[in-house]
Amino acid sequence: MIKIKPLDAVVNLEVLTAVSARANQIVASVRANMLAPEARKIPPVFNSAQMAELMGLEKSAVLYQANKGDIPSGHRDGAIRREWSLVEARQAMRAFRKDTLRDPKKSAGVCITVANFKGGVGKTTTAVTLAQGLSRRGHKVLVVDCDPQGSMTTLFGVLPDTDVQEEQTILPLCAGETDSVMSAIRPTYWDGIDLIAAAPLLFNAEFLLPSRQKQERDFAFWRVLDSGLDEARAEYDVIIIDSPPSLGYITINALIAAQGIVMPLPPNALDFASSAQFWNLFTEVCGGLFQSRGDSKNFHFLDIVLSRVDRSDTVSEAVRQWIVAAYGANVLPIEIPKTSIAATASAEFGTIYDLPPSAAKSSTMKRARDAYDRLVEHIEHQIMSIWAGDISH
Repeated sequence: MIKIKPLDAVVNLEVLTAVSARANQIVASVRANMLAPEARKIPPVFNSAQMAELMGLEKSAVLYQANKGDIPSGHRDGAIRREWSLVEARQAMRAFRKDTLRDPKKSAGVCITVANFKGGVGKTTTAVTLAQGLSRRGHKVLVVDCDPQGSMTTLFGVLPDTDVQEEQTILPLCAGETDSVMSAIRPTYWDGIDLIAAAPLLFNAEFLLPSRQKQERDFAFWRVLDSGLDEARAEYDVIIIDSPPSLGYITINALIAAQGIVMPLPPNALDFASSAQFWNLFTEVCGGLFQSRGDSKNFHFLDIVLSRVDRSDTVSEAVRQWIVAAYGANVLPIEIPKTSIAATASAEFGTIYDLPPSAAKSSTMKRARDAYDRLVEHIEHQIMSIWAGDISH
């Protein structure tokens, strides 16, 4: 018989505390270096070719409109090259696309929640990239980070552990200390996008909401965020919520507040099974809540977005067929590829829209950005359709 040395149970809470401290120290160090506003989180600039692509015009037409004064003229970088700041690019898009923008007198802002039961599927990246893409097209966007891990907050260059106070999150709303999110809003480095941040302290909402449900007569915990966003809907064209990778009180609030749901879903068997479990639990929970209160909820759209797609993976093709069979027309004809450029952006706490064209080969950059551009365009069309319904009624 092989003699095996017994393995003692030596990993106690003190050991785990030390491990946690070291890990947090490294994360804080990396974040501090990567996310210092003066060092990393700066808005992009656009050359004439990028402006032409953004506006869907020939480069000569962009320069013509700039010279006429129809759009901002940008500034010269050297004798020939002309560049536009993000602020100027958004001003140009708002002027050029004014017929596609929201009329605040007729329509409220549209709220979209990006959700998935499982982490690591591209949920936060999708939420932030969608916000940036809509902002690039001229819309005013509010992003709401409802995940206590603060991944969306981090991508906007804010450190959840040190730069976020309780009043800058939705926690006061959940605690009943305020009935609006407006006081929690802060600007970001990206023109046209404001942020309601998250931090680990937001975990407290998972205890506050059920406590209020027990103590307050007629309190509906699932409608707290929905009603708290009422003022914001008047100020912003689009509100994008990043939800936690779990089905708790916060996630239910995030989903009920939305008019549309976007679920990034890699063509992976475990991710697919997890998504089915997510909808099963959500419908069961909401069915019980609504039946007891006579409440209801309708969504304008549910978009399943195949994310992190590796075309060289033959197994994923079978899973893709399962996803289409399960979700039918809700599966978008848009796939977000798994690319090295996306990995580079993630490693630098950014997205594909944060990276300069020089960050990778143009073909790799174009493939990744084209997919997100198509996703943004598709969702923008859905948003405009909701506005059209508001106007017609």
